[in-house]
Amino acid sequence: MTNNYFLLFINEVNVMGTALVVEDSLTDMQVLSSCLQQGGINVLIAQSGEEALTKITGQKPDIIVLDVVLPGLSGFELCRELKNQTSTSNIPIVICSTKGGDMDKFWGMKQGADAYLSKPIDQEELVRTVKQLIKV
Repeated sequence: MTNNYFLLFINEVNVMGTALVVEDSLTDMQVLSSCLQQGGINVLIAQSGEEALTKITGQKPDIIVLDVVLPGLSGFELCRELKNQTSTSNIPIVICSTKGGDMDKFWGMKQGADAYLSKPIDQEELVRTVKQLIKV
């Protein structure tokens, strides 16, 4: 019994995915990145939708954590674009936004988001959601 527990613990520690966090607020970026890193997830960062597209071309993440209000391309527009491209349509997207009304959540899911979390973020819920979506 102890050996099985030990092996399970080792497997959970070693398994990591990579999240691309797209957030223009440096404070929110730090909170999200730190939270995910503490959860054992590697983090890439982008501060705009356009920068996110460039990063995804260079290194395809396992999941994208996306703000809605961004300079240039909005989070909704980026989500829709990524879900419409064959090469990125299978990447799960979690929208994290202060726009937490029912209509905002409905619209985010309609754009193809896999989950929608309202800010301020519940850090445990974020890590749990990300891990479920990348199956860590």
